[in-house]
Amino acid sequence: MDYQELKQLENDLWEAADQLRANSKLTASEYSMPVLGLIFLRHATTRFYALLEEVESSIPPRATGQLREDRIKLGFQGKAAIYLPEIARYEYLANLPASENIAVAIHEAMQAIEDTVTDQDGKKLLAGALPKNYLGLESDLPDLIKIFNRPALQNASGDVFGRIYEYFLNQFAQSGAQEGGEFFTPPSLVRMIVNVIEPDHGTVLDPACGSAGMFVQTGHFMEDVRHKLTHDADITFYGQEKAEANSKLARLNLAVHGLEGKILLGNTFYEDQHQLVGQCDFVMANPPFNVDGVQVAKIKSQVGTLEDNPPKRLPFGLPGTAGKSRGKDATETISNGNSLWVQYFYSYLNATGRAGFVMAASASDAGNKDRDIRQQLVETGHVDVMMSIGPKFFYTRSLPCTLWFYDKSKPKERLDGVLMIDARNVYTVVSARSHVFTEEQLSNLSAITWLHRGQTERFVELLGHYQQQLAEHLQQLPERISADNQQISLLDKALSDLAEATLESTAVAIARTKLGEGHGLTDELLASFRDELLQVQTQSQTWQQLIDSALAGAKPLLDELFAPANLAARKTTQGKAEAINATLKAGLAALEARHKAWLKLLDMADKQLRSRQWASVAYSFDHDNCREAKKALLHRDVKKREQPTVRDLAVEAFKRAGYFIAQGHWLLSRFPDGVYCDVPGLCAVVSRATIAANDYSLTPGRYVGVALGVESDDEGEAFRERMKEIHGELAELNDKAVGLADRIQLAFAEFAE
Repeated sequence: MDYQELKQLENDLWEAADQLRANSKLTASEYSMPVLGLIFLRHATTRFYALLEEVESSIPPRATGQLREDRIKLGFQGKAAIYLPEIARYEYLANLPASENIAVAIHEAMQAIEDTVTDQDGKKLLAGALPKNYLGLESDLPDLIKIFNRPALQNASGDVFGRIYEYFLNQFAQSGAQEGGEFFTPPSLVRMIVNVIEPDHGTVLDPACGSAGMFVQTGHFMEDVRHKLTHDADITFYGQEKAEANSKLARLNLAVHGLEGKILLGNTFYEDQHQLVGQCDFVMANPPFNVDGVQVAKIKSQVGTLEDNPPKRLPFGLPGTAGKSRGKDATETISNGNSLWVQYFYSYLNATGRAGFVMAASASDAGNKDRDIRQQLVETGHVDVMMSIGPKFFYTRSLPCTLWFYDKSKPKERLDGVLMIDARNVYTVVSARSHVFTEEQLSNLSAITWLHRGQTERFVELLGHYQQQLAEHLQQLPERISADNQQISLLDKALSDLAEATLESTAVAIARTKLGEGHGLTDELLASFRDELLQVQTQSQTWQQLIDSALAGAKPLLDELFAPANLAARKTTQGKAEAINATLKAGLAALEARHKAWLKLLDMADKQLRSRQWASVAYSFDHDNCREAKKALLHRDVKKREQPTVRDLAVEAFKRAGYFIAQGHWLLSRFPDGVYCDVPGLCAVVSRATIAANDYSLTPGRYVGVALGVESDDEGEAFRERMKEIHGELAELNDKAVGLADRIQLAFAEFAE
């Protein structure tokens, strides 16, 4: 499921669910948890059935009835999903007769899950976490259950459901169900943090865990990169969250992904529920930014030094204070809590631990005591990476942010350096309000840290992955172009036959008679159609040559792209791929140009020549084939859930091939020898002395400089294409605005009369 499809599905689901809420008496906060509970059930059921066949394969056929069910339950232990009793499976609820009380059935389903999901000691991991109160929703429940039982969701992968779950969390936050949406971190940022610190063992802490996205992504990292389940590794999750509703979401999120963790309630500024200072292998979080109400009296006892044993949570001292508030309850408060978080993440780490967290961009440059805290932090040598992120990555905030990374296991040769990465110009536009990192952008940014750590083999492996992806799309081209050619041939045949009919006086006379007076079928129009057809047919030969040339250029490259290779061979192959890129672009342009020309000609036949009326004993216009060809050569309608058309598939193969050539170019144009080097405008390794000379600023933009010029890859082209889209959208909105203004003016005129 691509971005367009997923975005449309998210919108459809939200609009359907929110329409029900709008017609009920429930507030957003009353409605949110029950709806999220149903999404949880749908997701849990999908994951349950995804693993059920594997579990059942180890159960002997003679085990039937309750014995078999017990064996299934046992088989789900250690799996990345939870066992669901039959009454808790989504299909069971969806198939209940109308006479059943569905609110009660859902309550029983949730209770059954809470009773079933336990740890090794029998403790109920979800006790009190699942929403059970569906009273007041009785009339809406059948429709709600149908909304989340659509075919697109029944087969949805975990990532798709994670996005939908996150989307609903955000929408409820915006509608007032949560305060500010602090409970979720955009997946792009979570994945970036996990990619850099690579949590794969030991104690993992998130002291502001929200809905536990960091832990869920760690589970994905373990499966996708380390190729093992968290249950098979020595890894333990600890989370702390101040809001009870959010802690329930965290427990629910962990459970649906088959993860176990200890989530405790508490305000991290004042409470250290897990008592893990100095004991964590990994710490990661998206804490609340710019908190200004932390009371000094309640945190003074946390202040210590790096030499303290046991260590304390604020080893570098207190940030600046805002002074005492007026009134009888006057208290001294911290002016900004960012530097508290900066210290917490450091103090929780053990002697070899790593940390990654999201922080307000302003924290990297704040002055006074915040600057002094940064100085002490830099002097430890444990600041590893600083990464600037552009705006619009948060749904509820448009401001940029910075990712901070610590590494207490840095080797001596890297202690004096901090890797600065300015990723503000790296993003993909999803909507006017939302930016994300694509899979490849995440990998490319991660590759900078790999090279910084001397991991050239991972860089070469990533380059090889891009070349294999390129090969797969080049392999698809011949078959997809053949299908496209077939549709063009159908149009050519049908329109050529029509052109011949326009030369036959009998056929023309019959058509004119059918259309009656004002038929418009002048001799000049018919001649113009024939001329247009001849011109398109002539151009088609040139277009076909360009397309064939692209296919011919790609063919000899395929074997090299798939072959295992070292860096030198990969560079040679990349050069050959880039050499044919212009040919591929020309082939794509030719493909799209001929689509446009033939469809324009078909439109002329339909609207001006009224081709459907051309029928006689000797001739009849081939309307059915033309209709199918037109559908095949137009872009699918995502809103209607249409499958990719012949045109979509051919264009996609060209574009994706070019895309992966560009990804390889991105890597090698910046790091041609597979070793780290500073890249103007992107990254720089900065010494502690240089940071000191810049007043201990940790803002990457201060150090990386500006890119030297326009890149020769597809970035500029992608920008131009996006600008075209924006201008097109703007023109459409302007037209709508003019039409609306006219209607308003007319309404006022009628009102005045």
